[in-house]
Amino acid sequence: MKNLNVFRLLSLIAAGFLVQACGQSETQNIEVGSEQLTLESIYKDKTFSGERGTYFRWLKDGSGYTVLEEREGVSEDSEQTSDEEHGISGNDIVFYNPDATGRNVLVEFEKLIPKGAEEPLSIEDYQWSEDGKWLMVFTNGKKVWRSRSRGDFWVLNLETSALYQLGGESPEPSKLMFAKFSPDSTRVAYVKDNNIYTEKVGDQTITALTTDGDENTVNGNFDWVYEEEFSIRDGFRWSPDSENIAYWQLDTSGVKYFTMINNTKSLYPELTEFPYPKAGEQNSAVKVGVVKLSDKKTRWANLEGDNRDRYIPRISWTGNGKELLIQDVNRPQNHNTLWLFDWENNKLANILEDKDEAFLEWFYDANWSKDGEYFVWHSERDGWRHLYRVSRDGKTIVDLTPGEYDIVSMLAMNEEKNAIYFTASPDDPGQRYLFKATLDGSAKPVRITPEQLSGSNSYYMSEDASWAMHTHSSYGVPSTKQIVKVSDHSTVKVLVENKELKEKLAKLELPKHEFFSVVAKDGTELDGYIMFPADMDKSKKYPIVFYVYGEPWGSTVQDRWEGGNYLYKSLLTQKGFIVASVDNRGTRAPKGRDWRKSIYKKIGIVTVQDQVDALEAMANRWSVIDTDRVGVWGHSGGGSSTLNLLFRHGDKFHVGIASAPVPDIRLYDTIYQERYAGNPNDDPESYDNSSPVHFAKNLTGKLLLIHGTGDDNVHYQGSERLINELVKHDKQFEFMSYPNRSHSLREGKGTSLHRARLMVNFFEKNLIK
Repeated sequence: MKNLNVFRLLSLIAAGFLVQACGQSETQNIEVGSEQLTLESIYKDKTFSGERGTYFRWLKDGSGYTVLEEREGVSEDSEQTSDEEHGISGNDIVFYNPDATGRNVLVEFEKLIPKGAEEPLSIEDYQWSEDGKWLMVFTNGKKVWRSRSRGDFWVLNLETSALYQLGGESPEPSKLMFAKFSPDSTRVAYVKDNNIYTEKVGDQTITALTTDGDENTVNGNFDWVYEEEFSIRDGFRWSPDSENIAYWQLDTSGVKYFTMINNTKSLYPELTEFPYPKAGEQNSAVKVGVVKLSDKKTRWANLEGDNRDRYIPRISWTGNGKELLIQDVNRPQNHNTLWLFDWENNKLANILEDKDEAFLEWFYDANWSKDGEYFVWHSERDGWRHLYRVSRDGKTIVDLTPGEYDIVSMLAMNEEKNAIYFTASPDDPGQRYLFKATLDGSAKPVRITPEQLSGSNSYYMSEDASWAMHTHSSYGVPSTKQIVKVSDHSTVKVLVENKELKEKLAKLELPKHEFFSVVAKDGTELDGYIMFPADMDKSKKYPIVFYVYGEPWGSTVQDRWEGGNYLYKSLLTQKGFIVASVDNRGTRAPKGRDWRKSIYKKIGIVTVQDQVDALEAMANRWSVIDTDRVGVWGHSGGGSSTLNLLFRHGDKFHVGIASAPVPDIRLYDTIYQERYAGNPNDDPESYDNSSPVHFAKNLTGKLLLIHGTGDDNVHYQGSERLINELVKHDKQFEFMSYPNRSHSLREGKGTSLHRARLMVNFFEKNLIK
């Protein structure tokens, strides 16, 4: 990668990675300053923002990486610019060797200025063709459901500098989705208006591979619930030989529509409608097929059963273009059947099944060997989440990560070196470390991350696993990012230090914190952290507020930098609060299958009892906790936990802020809610017992309810039902709705600052003497 033929080698570019600066300290032994935090400094002035990130991408051959680097150019009508007057600016795409030497500008931003335009394309994403002759840039992205996945794609010929837009001679703006090069670099495939197209690279010849796409028939794309709950957006896969495309098709007809009202955008309300299957209701029908480019005909996998009562969360080519692996999941999501689909001969072979009495905790991609003789598979079959090597016929299964611990995530595999890499933390579920195992199971896994890097460690690895961009953080101090050589974890280049942010934090009066474990009344060990005011008087008692999530989608007790969330909690300690968080059973902590499945059909019952037990144990350990002044807040599932704590355990938790909660779980979507609570049509008691709305009559403390009216995920409808129930029982509470804000409650000028102040004021008013 050190000469002008660099573009040839760029054929091996890997998928992208967004480097974001985060703040985190490398040690807890930091001098405590005296300056006080303000909400304005956190949410308005962004005083404590970390270093700005950039797009960092490894080359597949491990020879280096590329990044975007901003540069100011010279205007066409002037020979030079002064310090006061600059020309246009944009991002160059720059290559570096793994050790950050050998800088080479691959694409100057001037080459990304469309004909007739004055500014270069704003790069939201980019990819290279396998032959290294073409660059594709995604720009002008528009939000589809939760992500900016629809927009414009431009292609640059790296030899002639010719630049053109995909989609034909007069492309409609922001209409294409998921454009990607074929492996042989001759075509690009993309989705437009729920149909899949290919376009020849260089001559713009467009071919429609599907023609039946409409508002109900979705090809190569997904409906709301698939994207949200299975984390998949791109619904098609090129075959390795570039001759076929496998894709999902969803039929949304019969799925009931949800309607959101925008009362502020125009003179009259505007309505947004989209298919959203609530628990127990009809799903989209799903099927998978392979379309052959030569005849544009689709061969469908004829899976038995009702396509509306199954899910297909993952598919993958099995090392060649002859067979496709299909993961076929039943509606309760406790049985995953793996099929090999010989699409040319219309044959299906069942090679593996994964089952659980409760639910399968997630659906992972199968990572195939290059020759297709085996794949690496995630499973909890022995009670822990492990990686298994599975032969193509499913008859030989080898545990590659044996032991009583969970792997957290698989990162890379190198067949030539007989190595597989993953993150785990056998001794502390709140931390993360890099491990290496063998692909043939011949040796025990070994830890790669050095002992001194205590806390959270994440890795973006090169495809051959020789190099990694490593991010390290721990609780309360900004993160560092560096390139490391994986074999000995030696640092070859520091990318992000966050030195300025760390210096700012050192001047603040930050809390003292401690990670701890307590035992619930039934003997279950619960992990948590606690933050004390820096100037705490141990002879006095202080109000305590808990930050809670409590559901299977995440965990709160992690030894890592939390950015603005950490600063908000620190501000609360400066105002005289103790702040704490506890992971109850069922949260996504790496503590084994039984931990995660123990809350099946018991969310809101077992989960909040653990929080109560933890509070009692903590009060016995720390006498400074005032058990007469206990608050709690949480968002989404954490908002639901907050409601359940106030309604079911009002003698223990006295003040709560429920942000975007799900008061009645019947109102949430099929995939998430039925996975953990069963189907309300078959087991209504599970829904009655888990939904806080049914216990609202027991409210005795102070409640602040917050919700955005434009929340397409957790609908505002639920909070309105809760309001009706509270009013019926004459339960007084406070309420704030944010017009047209989505689930994140961030849109709109001043929203984050306003919401944070609202919450701080509520806790101060009700918990500070």
